[in-house]
Amino acid sequence: MAQRVKRAFTYRFYPTPEQAEQLARTFGCARLVYNKALEERSRAYTREGRKVSYGESSAALTQWKRTQELGFLGEVSSVPLQQALRHLQAAFTNFFAKR
Repeated sequence: MAQRVKRAFTYRFYPTPEQAEQLARTFGCARLVYNKALEERSRAYTREGRKVSYGESSAALTQWKRTQELGFLGEVSSVPLQQALRHLQAAFTNFFAKR
């Protein structure tokens, strides 16, 4: 039987001040979207016994971007925001499957 070799690589990068600011904004927005969607899902489940789907969360994100209060979400890439919603969906799926 062949032996497997595990390798790991560590990379370091040095962003410019502008890149560091954009990364911080993106991470902050992703965290806000995750927490806001978590709050909405938890509220729907505890009050109504209803599960919120990924599609509903994604539609809510679109609505949040259209508000004056959360309009800044449209200034960052939507990819990390959608990924935050997918991670939340996976967490809820695993929770209800008792994993």
